Amino acid sequence: QVQLVESGGGLVQPGGSLRLSCAASGSIFSINYMGWYRQAPGKVRELVADIRSGGSTNYANSVKGRFTISRDNAKNTVYLQMNSLKPEDTADYYCNAHVTTVQATGATFSYWGQGTQVTVSS
Repeated sequence: QVQLVESGGGLVQPGGSLRLSCAASGSIFSINYMGWYRQAPGKVRELVADIRSGGSTNYANSVKGRFTISRDNAKNTVYLQMNSLKPEDTADYYCNAHVTTVQATGATFSYWGQGTQVTVSS
């Protein structure tokens, strides 16, 4: 079994910064993909940024230049540094990981965290 635990959300003023963390734990053999998604009220969940085990990254156009995704492979942890936050960044942020477990090294499964709320407001 694999668990993803997010932390770092909260209330911040426009222009401020937050750093989200997501730690994966359990019977992990390897993690190729880790990503951050967000879902605002009444909207569909969307990709914010993702990162592969080799370090390649991908960002939504709306966050390019403001957000930075990184990962610590030794700790199975992914981070999202969010700068110059805007009210439209307000959403629940979810971590996603594509995990190969020790028990099933021939398959990869997608796991989600429980979400952390980010509110950008004055």
